[in-house]
Amino acid sequence: MFEGLFQPMHLLVILVIALLVFGPKKLGELGKGLGDGIRSFRQAMREDTAAPNNKPPDQGSKQS
Repeated sequence: MFEGLFQPMHLLVILVIALLVFGPKKLGELGKGLGDGIRSFRQAMREDTAAPNNKPPDQGSKQS
């Protein structure tokens, strides 16, 4: 079903349409924003896997 979906010619047509719709300046800003978002997501994933699984103590079962 999706075997011939992302051929180079299709991607080129999509890029040209995006360039016509957004313009070169806005397309560059969109690419930069997307790259920054992916970079911060990957950094957060790395920090999450590197952090130990320390859970805060349970506040509901305090002993007096």
